[in-house]
Amino acid sequence: MHGTLDPSTQLMNDMAHRARAAATRLATTSALKKSAALLAAAKAIRADKGVILAANQVDMSAGKKAGLTAALLDRLSVDFGRLESVAVAVENIAGLRDPVGMVIDQSVRPNGLHLSRVRVPLGVIGIIYESRPNVTVDAGALCLKSGNAAILRGGSEAVNTSRALHAAMIRGIVAEGLPADVIQLVQSTDRAIVGAMLKANGLIDIIIPRGGKALVARVQDEARVPVLAHLDGICHTYVDAKADPVKAREIVVNAKMRRTGVCGAMETLLIDRTFTAAASIIAALADTGCEVRGTPEICAIDPRVKAADASDWDTEYLDAICSIAFVDGVNGALAHIAAHSSAHTEAIITEDMATAEAFLAGVDSAIVMWNASTQFADGGEFGLGAEIGIATGRLHARGPVALEGLTTYKWLVRGNGQVRP
Repeated sequence: MHGTLDPSTQLMNDMAHRARAAATRLATTSALKKSAALLAAAKAIRADKGVILAANQVDMSAGKKAGLTAALLDRLSVDFGRLESVAVAVENIAGLRDPVGMVIDQSVRPNGLHLSRVRVPLGVIGIIYESRPNVTVDAGALCLKSGNAAILRGGSEAVNTSRALHAAMIRGIVAEGLPADVIQLVQSTDRAIVGAMLKANGLIDIIIPRGGKALVARVQDEARVPVLAHLDGICHTYVDAKADPVKAREIVVNAKMRRTGVCGAMETLLIDRTFTAAASIIAALADTGCEVRGTPEICAIDPRVKAADASDWDTEYLDAICSIAFVDGVNGALAHIAAHSSAHTEAIITEDMATAEAFLAGVDSAIVMWNASTQFADGGEFGLGAEIGIATGRLHARGPVALEGLTTYKWLVRGNGQVRP
């Protein structure tokens, strides 16, 4: 029967079977052994820095020729500093508490049965992602630490960097006695491979897409495997009437302009109509080179503001562009966010605790912040070591998906001869 399969399906089936064998072994591997493998992987990444950076230059040159935007090139770029951050992230993951076997809760029934729920790996995880080569390392390390085997399919624009990073990781992992198949990278850039992954029901346990709207939409439309996904990062910051003007200006500029291409970047700024320092915030954004789009009221404040249209409130720019509108108090902000948010990250800036708590309770997003930049929406910043993505749904995991988000649980029942009457 295998002979009748198309090449992409055959390849994916073979990879999935090898991943299942690796996952079975990894599920019973000690926390100490997994951590040692990750530390060796981090060491190998540093040792191969010249090869990795050279590979990234090849990808960057191809990206520029292909006309990738500045934001996408920023996502693709790896320098000495970013490579060191990648290695440190692996070390941080190695040092985190192993979730496998963790007891979630336990109880003793009146008949003496002892019940406990314990964390176990999901099994084989397929991860489909674009642009960012660091995802190759973050995703692989998180899967290994949580006892899962990973099948990684990165974007073609980062293929050389991903291959170099993956090769270094595997060298370190194998040196510590774990099988190379615990983290497999699809070497082919053929898009048919993605289709084969999405249809590998029974072979892959869950698919996690990390990329733009088109990728996520395709995954959700075609998948025959459970999907853990997030949509756009249409993140909002609301400046309340009682916000500190200096604090508000610094947070807003950082939320938009620190790195415009990350999913936690602010895309829409909402300002209370009675806030007295709106002009200084709008000017601060424009002064940093941000293109500001706003309602007629906002346009009247600063001549550099361009008129926003209806689509701006539902756009993830991933660029130095920000849409701005006035709202009537916290309820106006909540209404706008409910209508336009992608349920990723929202923030309020205010010195009024009651207003802040109303916002924190009233916003139905995965991450809600008070007096902090939305750029903190990151697994590393949350103390999770790294993340596989930000989940915006309501099932299984929400927010930064890290070790615990890559586990499920099983019930353990310990008895002493009990039979059910």
